[in-house]
Amino acid sequence: MHHNKRFGTRCIHAGQRPDPTTGAIMTPVYQSSTYVQESPGVIIDDYDYARSANPTRKALEANIASLEGGRHGLMFASGLASLAACIHLLSSGDHVVLCDDVYGGTFRTLDKVFRQFGVTYTRVDMTDLEATKAAFTPATKLVWAETPTNPLLKVIDIEAVAALAKSHGAIFGVDNTFATPVLQNPLSLGADIVSHSCTKYIGGHSDVIGGALICDDDELAERLRFTQNAVGAVPAPWDCFLLLRSTKTLHVRVQRHCENAAKIADFLAAQDQVERVIYPGRDDHPQHTVAAKQMHGGFGGMITATLKGGLPAARAFLERVSVFSLAESLGGVESLIEHPAIMTHASIDKPLREALGITDGLVRFSVGIEDVEDLIADIGEALEAVDAGVAAQ
Repeated sequence: MHHNKRFGTRCIHAGQRPDPTTGAIMTPVYQSSTYVQESPGVIIDDYDYARSANPTRKALEANIASLEGGRHGLMFASGLASLAACIHLLSSGDHVVLCDDVYGGTFRTLDKVFRQFGVTYTRVDMTDLEATKAAFTPATKLVWAETPTNPLLKVIDIEAVAALAKSHGAIFGVDNTFATPVLQNPLSLGADIVSHSCTKYIGGHSDVIGGALICDDDELAERLRFTQNAVGAVPAPWDCFLLLRSTKTLHVRVQRHCENAAKIADFLAAQDQVERVIYPGRDDHPQHTVAAKQMHGGFGGMITATLKGGLPAARAFLERVSVFSLAESLGGVESLIEHPAIMTHASIDKPLREALGITDGLVRFSVGIEDVEDLIADIGEALEAVDAGVAAQ
């Protein structure tokens, strides 16, 4: 209906029309587990049982598909449920090429859940195309990338990896959670499936868990939809309503996240207590050129920084911030900060973590949409506490 409109207009209108019964402008929450049939097997619009289809969910699926420029959207109960649906495309003996710096839960699902069914994987640094090429085997059926990655914000060239996947006849899935549909659209760069943890920027208010898959290919969509229904990890209608409410402000929220993060990254880089700042929007980011090529309108709200003085410095800093909250997750309107080695990435073995660069001095910022001056002042005061702590030792 609104597929030819610009992004902000689609955020607000795509997939939705006023309720035909009352004219309600918001999509109703269809809190029903089943639907009445006129005659056995005669159903209206796919509606026979609410795990299979729900009108609130269907509106959200159409909305999110439009935002990624895809023809099919599928909603799941969590980001990990949407990932699992992609792995369910595989059979025992199949192989996955996985980017090395990846959300801890993604690694855990492949390593601890699907590996016992004979699905194998190889982790590789996808910023290195030669190494990525070498990771393929004759059994490779799925390539899975995140860009920017979590938590090291590596930027992977989607077009280049898509070409590799295609030449090996593998499906290419891109987790676009950090970039959001506002800044990056992997389908237009050759990906087969785009995945989101909607818990993060799409939800945006730290109050709902959800996942989404978007694809263009009809046959692939049909296979994913089969799994969505057969495995059944679907979101509740109320959660879909909350996510629809959230996509309406996605474009304005992400714009502010990006503006704030860019300023904070520059501020951090100028501080003595900070050893290194990783932000794709900065010229000193190793893949800045790739980021500038495939992201548009900003470089996201995530920053990673390494503090001098390792764990004691990181701990002093994290205990001292007050506007930033110490918590896992990201992408909400409020600023969060966390320690990957102890918190979000603890499920990755220490040698692996350290080889990646997830060291004890590493902190991850999810920059919110507060007034940036307050955020910068908060970081500045907490860094002074680090100095005081180091002096006291």
